[in-house]
Amino acid sequence: MAAYLAGAGIDCVVFESEIFPRAHVGESLVPSSTRVFKDLDFLGHMEASRFPRKFGAAWTVSEEVRTYWVDWEGLFPSTEVDIRFQERDQPGVNQKHTYHVDRGKFDLMLLQHANRRGARVYEGTAVKRVDFSDPNCVRIRFGLGRRDVDTTVRMVVDASGRRTLVGNQMRWRLKDPVFDQYALHTWFEGYDRKAIAKSDALSDYIFVHFLPVQNTWLWQIPITDSITSIGVVTQKKNFAKSRESREKFFWDTIATRPELCSTLRESAQLRPLKDEGDYSYAMRQITADRLVMVGDAARFVDPIFSTGVSIALNSSRFASRDVIRALESGDLSRRSFGEFDATISRGTRNWYNFISVYYRLNVLFTAFVQDPRYRLDVLKLLQGDVYDEEEPPVLARMREIVSQVERDERHMWHQLLGDLTCDAFVDAFQAAS
Repeated sequence: MAAYLAGAGIDCVVFESEIFPRAHVGESLVPSSTRVFKDLDFLGHMEASRFPRKFGAAWTVSEEVRTYWVDWEGLFPSTEVDIRFQERDQPGVNQKHTYHVDRGKFDLMLLQHANRRGARVYEGTAVKRVDFSDPNCVRIRFGLGRRDVDTTVRMVVDASGRRTLVGNQMRWRLKDPVFDQYALHTWFEGYDRKAIAKSDALSDYIFVHFLPVQNTWLWQIPITDSITSIGVVTQKKNFAKSRESREKFFWDTIATRPELCSTLRESAQLRPLKDEGDYSYAMRQITADRLVMVGDAARFVDPIFSTGVSIALNSSRFASRDVIRALESGDLSRRSFGEFDATISRGTRNWYNFISVYYRLNVLFTAFVQDPRYRLDVLKLLQGDVYDEEEPPVLARMREIVSQVERDERHMWHQLLGDLTCDAFVDAFQAAS
């Protein structure tokens, strides 16, 4: 966001609570991120960094469930599917790959780039409160050494991530009524990514491995040629509290896929296991007079399609347009940010509903990925192009089929329905309102 604004000649300052580089989760991008990198003249830096190139994604399911995945109405699911981004031309994206990233390095690169473009950056400077009581400015209180210091600004962009500074301060944050996922993750050196890939060409894809534990899956993300990020995502009820029990849960859960576990056991764990909670939440509003909220500060949904960083990057792309116009016109009221509000809400709503379908009936996703009638439409969603339609037709069709399966207890797929929600497709945006 700072890079966009500074590049437009706007005087902006970044208050960053941490000292970069620092470890962070969210290591795999989707192709729509490329538009942002091109806008900011940052794509060359991404290529020079030699981050692993991500050409596609793959999904696997354990052998145990193969007998239950049956054909219905011309939809034939599979227990292993993959998709290449280059199969669909993507407007504004002229390369076949996106990237897997070491977030410590990647985030530092972006922060330095914003500084080069003219943004003033203060690291280790935690904002403690944002005061909107003065209609003519916003007062920011932040820590400076042992003192608290105030300054005033024309407007604020809250990019505080899952800390959701303004959202918590204003009590706008709402727990998602559907998802309560937690993650346990770490890095491994020497994990043989080719061991489970059906071809060597897939070894650098992101893999999502479904585990025979209800609503639980594992991510596999290349960080370097030899380092792989592994994370288990599960429901809160499965989440172990103590460090010892978390370690046991992590390995016991991975052991439900023996072919994965044996290969992972042969590699070296590089970092202590880290947990991430409160994965999904909404906000009552994401804009106000002199305020825009971007990225995870505004909304977060389950990370199964690597959406987090892409939504953060693209929310700044969309928001920056409204902010620049508002600053030029002098109208910093909430209505000036309406286009951003509508666009990002539409996109995150589509992500949310897509993920709801996915959890409710996994078999449907793999069937649609393989079906020529729907494959490219699903790929469009996976590429991150979710902002231009109120509801993509392929998503409407998926929801229609799931509703049929839900209503018919004798349906051959009914036994495969997930139980993450008692009522599929509860919309967090409606709940928030």
